[in-house]
Amino acid sequence: METKDYIIFLFYFIIVAGYGIYIYYKKKAATVGAHDYFLAEGSLTWWAIGSSIIASNISAEQFIGMSGSGFKIGLAIATYEWMAAATLIVVAVFFLPVYLKNKIATMPQFLSKRYNSTVSLIMAVFWLLLYVVVNLTSILFLGALAVSSIAGLDFQVCMIALAVFAVFITLGGMKVIGYTDVIQVFFLILGGLATTYVALTLVSDHFGGAGVLDGFNLVSNHASDHFHMILSPDNANYIDLPGLSVLIGGMWVINLSYWGCNQYITQRALGADLKTARGGLLFAASLKLLMPLIVVIPGIAAYVLYQEGYFQQEMIANGEVNPDHAYPVLLALLPSGLRGLSFAALTAAVVASLAGKANSIATIFTLDIYKNLINKNATEKNLVNVGKITIVVAMILAVIIAPYLGIDKKGGFQYIQEYTGFVSPGIFAMFLLGFFWKKATSNAALFATIGGFLMSVILKFLPGMVDLSFLASINFAVPVDGVYEIPFVDRVGIVFVLCLIGMYIISKIDNKRGIVPVGFEVDTKMFKTNQAFTVGAVLILGIIVALYTLFW
Repeated sequence: METKDYIIFLFYFIIVAGYGIYIYYKKKAATVGAHDYFLAEGSLTWWAIGSSIIASNISAEQFIGMSGSGFKIGLAIATYEWMAAATLIVVAVFFLPVYLKNKIATMPQFLSKRYNSTVSLIMAVFWLLLYVVVNLTSILFLGALAVSSIAGLDFQVCMIALAVFAVFITLGGMKVIGYTDVIQVFFLILGGLATTYVALTLVSDHFGGAGVLDGFNLVSNHASDHFHMILSPDNANYIDLPGLSVLIGGMWVINLSYWGCNQYITQRALGADLKTARGGLLFAASLKLLMPLIVVIPGIAAYVLYQEGYFQQEMIANGEVNPDHAYPVLLALLPSGLRGLSFAALTAAVVASLAGKANSIATIFTLDIYKNLINKNATEKNLVNVGKITIVVAMILAVIIAPYLGIDKKGGFQYIQEYTGFVSPGIFAMFLLGFFWKKATSNAALFATIGGFLMSVILKFLPGMVDLSFLASINFAVPVDGVYEIPFVDRVGIVFVLCLIGMYIISKIDNKRGIVPVGFEVDTKMFKTNQAFTVGAVLILGIIVALYTLFW
């Protein structure tokens, strides 16, 4: 990076930090308690909610990990983004009304109200471990990896600097996070598009094309195998994205669990009224359609350039090609000025995600563990202080353990998806029946919580103990290093179905024994949407159908 790049980055830092301080002091007088600090009740507009959701979701695992998957797999990895757009609409229509009507502040609180405190506590601990050990660490590690490679700074120094910046924003509460995320998203999209533009221009120049559109056409032609959304069973990457399962199978479970049953995401909407919250999710869905252009196409362009002899050494790590190096390598090729802008975009994505994740960790620990188990008489001020301490502790833990988790071995994006997949089937089954089936009992929920996790672990390690080649005929197992494994997306789908069956059977047995749970009141009128939302949702769904048809 040159002086111009550092000036642009400093400009970004000053704007975000300055605006955060401004929002903090402007809204400080209106902050009346813990719920306002954690949820920013009634303070976030639809565009702030949507921006905050995207800023919290898009981070190093997308910029680095998903670009790496674009390099390795191709456009098929964009299914996580485009299916997410459809999922956000489902969550806005069917999930949000239930949460808001029942005044839900945290996901464990939902489980406590619908089932019992035991289910709630177990899941609170699950979520905290998942957020700290998988999400927070991977975001921090991949972010520091990219920043250190671009800026030429020590990796450990970059991790600490990113963590400190994120803590600075997070301590201001959800209001500061929500509104600074609007600026973060601006830099994220602008810098991301700049990287895509330069990557496609490099391809165009190499092959004698004329501009970015020619670059895209040349990438499509020279990497035609990278432009299929649905992979065939003989594709080497089928283990990661198993064919139609991304449309009608486990991918729905992964997405609905993440976008609808995840404190990290839903927290942004839980402090708003239904119309505002739905508008925010619809805005987030529209931004999701754009994300593959920013985080996947550059990876495919890097693949084409690599095949043509570019950055042969830079892509090598430990003697083999590391796809996660694709995005940092592209950033290093950007001209001065644009490099600083893209660097700011990447930093914005990392810091926003770290802040959002840390806030969710603090919310769950403070409201669901500290207040319920440790100090039931805690004052509002005490709860806010505990939340702030939790933020700092969680970030310190992430800095300490991140280098030892092997995040760089598997590929950042796939690392997060697979390990989250150990708990998402049980979580979604428990929430789905909790929403819409009044007879679901707490014993059934416990089965989904613990049993779902155990079944996921068993199916993960089963190939090492049992020959699963017989499943290959129905494409439920593919050979990996001589062993037939079940693709993790299919594994998620299988465990989800087993959890539903198990919950149904256990609930029926409990019902016969006289156990009648208290289900939420669900009125079909709750799911009615206004005309503007309906038009926007239909438009987004139409674009998704067109994209899958075009790149099938």
